[in-house]
Amino acid sequence: MKELSVFVDESGDIGGESRYYLLALVFHDQSNELTPTISLYEQSLNNRDLPNIPFHFSPLLRANERYQGLDVRCRSSLLMAFNTFAQHTSFSYYVFAYRKDRYSPFEAIGCAMRRDLIEFLFNHIEDFVEFNHVKIYYDNGQPIITKTLHRAFEYALSKNAIVYRDARPSEYRMFQMADFVCGIELAALKYKTHEETPTDRRFFGQWRDFKKNYLRKLRRKLLC
Repeated sequence: MKELSVFVDESGDIGGESRYYLLALVFHDQSNELTPTISLYEQSLNNRDLPNIPFHFSPLLRANERYQGLDVRCRSSLLMAFNTFAQHTSFSYYVFAYRKDRYSPFEAIGCAMRRDLIEFLFNHIEDFVEFNHVKIYYDNGQPIITKTLHRAFEYALSKNAIVYRDARPSEYRMFQMADFVCGIELAALKYKTHEETPTDRRFFGQWRDFKKNYLRKLRRKLLC
């Protein structure tokens, strides 16, 4: 029995000030064991006296939530450690990105996401049908994403092959990977349009540094 896990995260909100809305999908073939890589990552944190806390991109940059009280140097080390973990972990990904000001009302983004996700699934249908089960992990944080996932996957794939899991990011490293992917691709959008913030530059440097140290390494895993 071959199983594919799909970990889903989003960046942006319905009524907030964010300029972009992103949907990230991280694909992991469950026949590829993750335990050794996760153990190495956690051991690297221990060796460097870094806190072993669930990775969360935006709070890390802003020193919110569990990152409160951690200085920039510590948070930068945590970001680099997770970046290394991503490089050595077996997965692929895809991100759908939308500028919110191009969609009115906001629900139009939901229609665009469903259309784009269905097209993506059909373009890669041979990659998906080889699996007996496709397990989709999402925390149901935003109804527009939940609806998009159900409608797109159930339209493109056999309903009998799809299993949904209401999961928490703190419980799965690959859920945290989807958050990392979303954060890196959002940063790439901002750098390309010269909208990067002082916080972005503090953690990633200039565009050439970000591209060399983060984006190019991640894009090797992009499912085109």
